[in-house]
Amino acid sequence: MKTLAAVPAKDLENAKQRLAEVLSPEERRALARSMLEDVLDALAQASLDCVLVVTRDPEVIALARQYPVAILEEVEARGHTEAVALAQRVAAERGARQFLTVPGDVPQVAPQEIAALVEAAPAGPAVVFVPSRSGFGTNGALLSPPDLMTLKFGEPSFANHLIAARRRGLDPVVLHLPGLGLDIDSPEDLRALCESERKTRSWRLLQTLGVPVRLGGLGP
Repeated sequence: MKTLAAVPAKDLENAKQRLAEVLSPEERRALARSMLEDVLDALAQASLDCVLVVTRDPEVIALARQYPVAILEEVEARGHTEAVALAQRVAAERGARQFLTVPGDVPQVAPQEIAALVEAAPAGPAVVFVPSRSGFGTNGALLSPPDLMTLKFGEPSFANHLIAARRRGLDPVVLHLPGLGLDIDSPEDLRALCESERKTRSWRLLQTLGVPVRLGGLGP
């Protein structure tokens, strides 16, 4: 197996609390679901050897089973970093040469970006990172081999990952990918998604809900 990709997915019920000033609980849940579907669509089109969805949410498990992915079910929800670490161990156990992880809330990610991320790793031990739009978070990480280093998420994870990689004697590759870089956590992120040219499932949902009009009332 060459590349195993992992998508940690939180419980949809309590997703995206920071969007509460714009979206109702049910709308936030629908958006989280749509974003995960957009991510799984992109991964399915990127011709990877294996995609793991890491979760303990029955609704996420049911959704993921509609895609050509495997389920890595957590015993308890311990956070994004722990979910990625669990998937890294599985990737190493299965003999994957590369480990890729992306979050489930990057609805503009394109299959071509996934392919670019996979292909960017040089021969030998390698790390590739994709920063979030803010430059603080890490929205994509590829390790070759899978257990090359520990990944820890939460801002400022991007800078921390670069430092950690260099301390190991690695020369990290940095890719700036606009679709993968846009994770949806704030009303400003919603605005960027509404204004994007790529008409994903999540984009269409926001148009249907009238979110661009609501955002217009919040000011710049």
